[in-house]
Amino acid sequence: MGADLTTTAPPSATDVYALGRDPGETARLQRQSEELGPDSAALLDRVGLRAGQHAIDLGCGPRGVLDLLSERVAPGGQVTGLDADRHHVALARQFIAQRGLRGVQIVAADARRTGLAAASFDLVHARTLLINLPDPAEVVTEMVRLARPGGWVAGLEPDLASGALCYPAHPAYTRIWELFYAAAGRHGADQLIGRRLAELYRQAGLRDVGLEARARVCPPGDSRRMIAPDLVRGLHPTIVRLGLADQAELDALDRAVRRHLADPDTVVMPHLTFLAWGRKPASPQRSSQ
Repeated sequence: MGADLTTTAPPSATDVYALGRDPGETARLQRQSEELGPDSAALLDRVGLRAGQHAIDLGCGPRGVLDLLSERVAPGGQVTGLDADRHHVALARQFIAQRGLRGVQIVAADARRTGLAAASFDLVHARTLLINLPDPAEVVTEMVRLARPGGWVAGLEPDLASGALCYPAHPAYTRIWELFYAAAGRHGADQLIGRRLAELYRQAGLRDVGLEARARVCPPGDSRRMIAPDLVRGLHPTIVRLGLADQAELDALDRAVRRHLADPDTVVMPHLTFLAWGRKPASPQRSSQ
């Protein structure tokens, strides 16, 4: 019998996204844009994005940092948002229409293989994208390819292994993170991706690489206090399918954790967030004859 030459197509970008595609996850991503807005603004200010420049937000979801990029490149600049989920592409287009953002376009494509022309952007940005992919270096390589010589690559990623602080401790909170790590790890999520950003950038050939870690205590009423149960809700189908917990336990854990985190006397500090930036080397100049 001849050799089996059948090949298996690599999983699509939407298939490797562990947190699902339901309305709850879309709403979480929209909240995340507000929650991480100050950190993202600080990152963009690091690279000095200017009016008239071109920028792209890979894995923009329903909003991403499209508004932050638009206000920095105006007037005369252009912003591209890219996402593999066509539902999020449609929502992102609604967002730019509602905000009246000019010079912003949204395209449906895989961040690992965008199909866009090389050296097209002064800034290539991705936020909480690499954490969802089994091979984050693949996306970083594409980011560097898209950047113009002398342009910047910048990203923001969580570092889940840094641990989240909840005081007083609560067994339901501990259990819910255990389930998250077990389920997300099955999809290839790198829990150390935040601290690895600078390393990945250097390995991809970037220069002037910088890294900053941020942590903040979330006051009562801050939606970021609920990041643990919000993330795990998106993983409920995976957790049940893997036999890690049944739906009854998940529902009970969700109620207990939210009740504890809603208590104004509970201190909540989510995991560390890392900001990273690096410059693509300028093309070497030819020596004069």
